[in-house]
Amino acid sequence: MASKFQSRLVGTIVLVAVGVIILPDLLDGKKLHYKEEFASIPLKPEINADLESFEVLEPEEDISVLPESPVQATVGEEVVEKQSPPADIVDVAVQEVPERNDYADSAWIIQLMALKNADNARALVEDLQKRGYQAHVKQEATFTRVIIGPDVSKSKLEKQLIELEEITGSRGQLLKFKPLNP
Repeated sequence: MASKFQSRLVGTIVLVAVGVIILPDLLDGKKLHYKEEFASIPLKPEINADLESFEVLEPEEDISVLPESPVQATVGEEVVEKQSPPADIVDVAVQEVPERNDYADSAWIIQLMALKNADNARALVEDLQKRGYQAHVKQEATFTRVIIGPDVSKSKLEKQLIELEEITGSRGQLLKFKPLNP
């Protein structure tokens, strides 16, 4: 015969199992099942006959644009007469401007320094950008370059070179900017 402890243990396990399995269903209440409704996509859209038939109208001339006729407009109860511009003002000659693509005016950059630690280079660039400089990093194989620019004004970058030497303690180089290989 089983001991009292074993009987109580089995009874407790049965009650817990009944509580875990049946009680959630009893206490859940009315169960709602949601079903998503999908609208079927028609294979061929229905075409209204009104959309297919339309009439092409002939263009109308705007009489207010004609140079010889005055235009009348009403403001409140007053009739205001406006003259359209004379024909010589309307026909303005457009002068062609030649396009400059000779790249004679080259841009310039300052190569400030090259650092082995990329994080230090990025921190320096962030500091320089906060100070108003157009600073960038260029990642090389074993080092990271800190570059200022590009700018078309060489004299402006020469002044910045002196300022940057005071800020960083590094003497940079002024180089021509090559757009395909900065």
